[in-house]
Amino acid sequence: MQKKRVVSMLTAVFFMIAVQAIAADFTLHSPQLEQGGTLGMEQVFNGFGCSGVNVSPQLNWSGAPVGTRSFAVTVYDPDAPTGSGWWHWLVFNIPATVHTLARGSGNPEKGLLPPGSVQSRTDYGKPGYGGACPPAGDKPHRYQFTLWALDTPELPLGPDVTAAMVGFYLNQHQLARATLTVTYGR
Repeated sequence: MQKKRVVSMLTAVFFMIAVQAIAADFTLHSPQLEQGGTLGMEQVFNGFGCSGVNVSPQLNWSGAPVGTRSFAVTVYDPDAPTGSGWWHWLVFNIPATVHTLARGSGNPEKGLLPPGSVQSRTDYGKPGYGGACPPAGDKPHRYQFTLWALDTPELPLGPDVTAAMVGFYLNQHQLARATLTVTYGR
C-alpha cells in the first residue's frame, strides 16, 4: 500500500514537471505590449469616460505543446471593482496553424480574425475587443492577455455566450497557457 502511494506521488510530481516544461516553451508576445509595461492609448477603451482608440494589439506566439488543435485569447482585468473582474476580449476557435493575430483584429467589422474564429460577448455587452477603462483615481489595473492552447479544434460556443461559459470550456480543454500582463490607470 505504501509503495503504491509513493509511485502515485512520484507520477504526479513528474506530470507537474512535464506540464511546467511545456508551459515554459509556450510564449506570447506583442509589438505593442511589454510584459509588466503600461498599455498605450491605442489599447484603451473609447467610452465610459475614457478616450482611447480601442484597438486590439498584434499578438504573436510560439512553442505550442504537441496536441494543440486550436487556440483562444482572453483579456481580463482581475482588479475591476465588480467582484468578478472584467472581461475585455474573448476569441476562440483560432486554428492551430495560426500563430499571430493582427493589430485591430478585435474589431468584428474589420474581419481580420482567421476563418472560423469566434469573438464572444465581453463585459461591455458585445463581441470584440473592449480596451482598458478603469475607474478614475483607482490604482492601476492589471490586464492579462492570455493565450490558451486547446486539445479540441473548436469550442461549441457562439458570439452571444458569456465569459463564464467560455472560461469553463477553456479550462476543460487547456493544454497550456501563456500570459502577458500589462497595467493601466487614470
